[in-house]
Amino acid sequence: MVEVSALYPPQVLREYSLIADGERGALIGSRGDIAWMCAPQWHSDAVFSTLVGGKGVYAVSPDVERHVWGGYYEPGSLIWRSRWATSDGIVESRDALVFPGDPHKAVIMRSVCAQDSPTPMRADLAAHDRFGAAPLTNVRRRGNVWTAETGRMHVRWSGMDGVRRTALGYVARKVVRPDEQWDLVLEISDQPFEDDPPDPQQQWKITEDAWTSIRPDLGNTLAPVDAMTAFTVLRGLTSRTGGMVAAATMALPERAEQGRNYDYRYVWIRDQCYTGQAAAAAGVDVIVDDAVRFVGEQLLADGPQLKPAYTVGGDEVPGERKLRRLAGYPGGSDIVGNRANEQFQLDAFGEALQLFAAAADCDRLDSVHWRAVEAAAGAIAKRWKEPDNGIWEIDAQRWTHSRLMCAAGLRAVSRHASGKLASRWTSLADTIVADAARNSVHPSGRWQRSPGDDNVDAALLLAGIRGAVAPNDPRTTATRDAVKRELAQDHFVYRFRQGPGPLEDAEGAFVLCGFLMALAEHAAGDTLSAARYFERNRAACGPPGLFSEEYDVRQRQLRGNIPQAFVHAIMLEAATRLANGGAAPAP
Repeated sequence: MVEVSALYPPQVLREYSLIADGERGALIGSRGDIAWMCAPQWHSDAVFSTLVGGKGVYAVSPDVERHVWGGYYEPGSLIWRSRWATSDGIVESRDALVFPGDPHKAVIMRSVCAQDSPTPMRADLAAHDRFGAAPLTNVRRRGNVWTAETGRMHVRWSGMDGVRRTALGYVARKVVRPDEQWDLVLEISDQPFEDDPPDPQQQWKITEDAWTSIRPDLGNTLAPVDAMTAFTVLRGLTSRTGGMVAAATMALPERAEQGRNYDYRYVWIRDQCYTGQAAAAAGVDVIVDDAVRFVGEQLLADGPQLKPAYTVGGDEVPGERKLRRLAGYPGGSDIVGNRANEQFQLDAFGEALQLFAAAADCDRLDSVHWRAVEAAAGAIAKRWKEPDNGIWEIDAQRWTHSRLMCAAGLRAVSRHASGKLASRWTSLADTIVADAARNSVHPSGRWQRSPGDDNVDAALLLAGIRGAVAPNDPRTTATRDAVKRELAQDHFVYRFRQGPGPLEDAEGAFVLCGFLMALAEHAAGDTLSAARYFERNRAACGPPGLFSEEYDVRQRQLRGNIPQAFVHAIMLEAATRLANGGAAPAP
């Protein structure tokens, strides 16, 4: 029997687009194949998993031998149009998850239209819950509506006649003519269906109107189209709880066969704070409010014991484990869960304060949120001297970046506090910076990674960007120069040096760090260099405009999970600040 993974093997990451509704997301490949989607929530088991070697897939594509692929997003939305040029003409499939999403039910809309001449199309459905272990069962038909189960999930597929079972699963074929459209609706729910199938035109209108209603004006940014894509990605990754997952995927390797693949289908406090700050800079209130709400709730619940990451429901992230039944994305393995749930990351408290300060600048902070501000500041006062696992989630040390981000957060929020609190927080920030200056300044005058690690780290660019120290502080200047000298190549930037060989031998360039360098150069007044770093890293994506965590400069390929939220966030912030002259906060 032919395996589905053989018919729809994984492709390079640059070819995948994302559709999302806030509660889950799906990656669509160049053959119209949904190769990844978890249901009912982001961190649930996958029902489509060919991306990592599972059996589940849902594909709509031309049923002709010769065709080439393209595609684009409709402006201001995550409505994706796969576009194929065949030997006879052009055909498109308009794809979306109904937005905003229902936490219990995913509704995938696909509408096919031929533009030039009749085109044979096919739709393949092989939903397999539990990462491919549960095939479709109890398949039933009523007219042009098919229902089934897979594992814990209920499936309903409507809009087609002539469905037949194959070795792959179920296939429907249709010759689509230029004067018609083929509407397919796939529903996947953790509850039985008790209503009629949805009307496709009504669901399209709901989705179009919802995206239109929240579309910001980003025309005054340096790259309006890419800034808008960043906004839609960030909004699509954000649940109705306010929690935004770090990425839609799990287990996509940063480096082949080196064990560096992780599950990012959870809400990292740091990433959500980056996103809220970027949204505040761009004037996108809906994302600011979500970030403040979610981060504030976790701080009030956990205080000094704040976890680095949570599920979108605010629950604990499960520990890392291997499923041991999937082949994995080529070069990777099937990792689920994340060991960050056992770590202490001090900088999260500082990032939370910076988020709250940015929200206060936009008049988006209320009395409940101020309780969370005091909780974060209190946690810093209690724990800032402790070793932590830092932004890169490695061994526990007194990471300089973590301490300086706490100082930056205290300084930022003190500008909105009453006199006594402001004085206390400013004094604590001064104490933290003085401590870092005593034990974490390299003999060359730059910041070093920790008291016991004298190497340079691109994360330390944030000290001058966020106001822990001034953009023209000698330590800021020396750090920026050292990062350019030791960690930058052709305007791409790596996190830190991991060994004596070429930087690209250890990992890909970190796209986040490239945009941070753009912000650092801008804060220093070098607008030309800032634009160069911005434009170089803006190109580190595929045709849909999605960024992953790393970029393999040598092979010009995306690496790691996709789309990576914090990259889109910092790109949005850089696009805004570089266009509008937004200065770095004063210390």
